[in-house]
Amino acid sequence: MRFGAAVLRSYESRFAVEQVVLNGGPADGEVLVRIAGCGMCRTDLAVRRSAGRSPLPAVLGHEGAGVVVETGGPDTGLSVGDHVVLSFDSCGHCRNCLGAAPAYCDSFAPLNLFGGREENAARFTDAAGGELAPRWFGQSSFAEYAMVPARNAVRVDRSLPVELLGPLGCGFLTGAGAVFNSFGAGPGDTVVVLGAGAVGLAAVMAATAAGAVTVAVDRYPERLDLAERFGAIPLRAGPADLAERIRRLTDGGAQYALDTTASARLINDALRALRPTGHLGLVARLHTALPLDPGTLDRGRRISHICEGDAVPGLLIPRLTRLWQAGRFPFDQLIRTYPLADINEAERDCDTGRVVKPVLVP
Repeated sequence: MRFGAAVLRSYESRFAVEQVVLNGGPADGEVLVRIAGCGMCRTDLAVRRSAGRSPLPAVLGHEGAGVVVETGGPDTGLSVGDHVVLSFDSCGHCRNCLGAAPAYCDSFAPLNLFGGREENAARFTDAAGGELAPRWFGQSSFAEYAMVPARNAVRVDRSLPVELLGPLGCGFLTGAGAVFNSFGAGPGDTVVVLGAGAVGLAAVMAATAAGAVTVAVDRYPERLDLAERFGAIPLRAGPADLAERIRRLTDGGAQYALDTTASARLINDALRALRPTGHLGLVARLHTALPLDPGTLDRGRRISHICEGDAVPGLLIPRLTRLWQAGRFPFDQLIRTYPLADINEAERDCDTGRVVKPVLVP
């Protein structure tokens, strides 16, 4: 079948919406999904800075949602017409997958970041027959259709606005999952979120929904206004003594902090602002060594990296949609939609911070 998709041909080029070809129908365990909308995540944009590690040309996009139009084999658990949110790929049989930790799958990097499943490469080409990289995050959903493993497709209520749900598969899942799963935050806890982008604001909404006192740190007033709307105490990152200001707001220190910035200064401030036994989670990728100030890890404080919110997508995504229906996780207020043809405008707006979460609609 032929359909439109946004192809990135080089690390410096713009996306080009063109015809691509998918040869063959779904294999066992796969489903073909007509994409209704796909969020743009900074992980997609980071491909440009991946120093050749991500194969190109490729169709990116890993926050897709849509409607199942064909299934392969009897065991997908999905039917034609089902509405689904697509999340990250995982093997399903390594120790971590079997232990309900698919984000730490032994094959996470090759399946999601560095070319996908090799057995599927030859069937995905451009209109002239030129090879495209295998599926990005098991999806490649900057496109009208995506062939995906049924394992990373989560059925959702058909009454929901499926074109807006894609970011629940990665960005919003990561922020909310950090609060619900990694921290287990609840009433009486204090959560500090550093960076009020898509992941950070999802964490703010989740912490508020969990009944925790929430502090949001950012340098942009408009982002702090959003965080305050979602229940957080806003705090400017710029002035000195950030750790002391957080301690004053949290009655002596926060139990949990989530950093989405990868800023060494903010990470050290967050550690200093924690109570004894406090936990700092990092979700942004660090590109340089992280120097820690003396004493920041004293008294039982700890720091860990959190991947995909420690989530099992099939459990967390329905939880988030139920919270949205109850008015307690208003993620739709962070979204601006763009036609797929305007993907370069969406990338520019995302990269400059003019929009929190672009969603591309084929």
